[in-house]
Amino acid sequence: MGVMNAPTAKPKGACQGMEQLRPIQKRQREYQEQLLTELRDELEERGITAVLIVDEKNRPALDATDSRLRPRRVYVHLAFLWFYWGDQHDERVSCLKLGPAADRIEKAAREGWRDGEQGELGIDLTKILDAHRS
Repeated sequence: MGVMNAPTAKPKGACQGMEQLRPIQKRQREYQEQLLTELRDELEERGITAVLIVDEKNRPALDATDSRLRPRRVYVHLAFLWFYWGDQHDERVSCLKLGPAADRIEKAAREGWRDGEQGELGIDLTKILDAHRS
């Protein structure tokens, strides 16, 4: 019988942290895709065309069409547990209850998406800094 080599310990540091982060990112991605798939199924039952895609930034999204046949992307924001399709307050809804979320998105799609470019949710650090300086 041959002698098996004992596994060597990996040095602690940045590489080990990155290895631990990847499985978390993978689980987050899978959860986003699961939520979007469930939402797509709900919207399709209501007559709203929605297709699961991956956007140019490698984010999962639904490409949903409104009553004027204009597409809008619906994303999942995991930190706030939202579905969102723009940057306005009325363009997001909790993803914790799928039925009410689908109701809201269906209503928005039937009324027609807001005119103009789709806004992107983000944190404006200048506003935070300005508020802190005051």
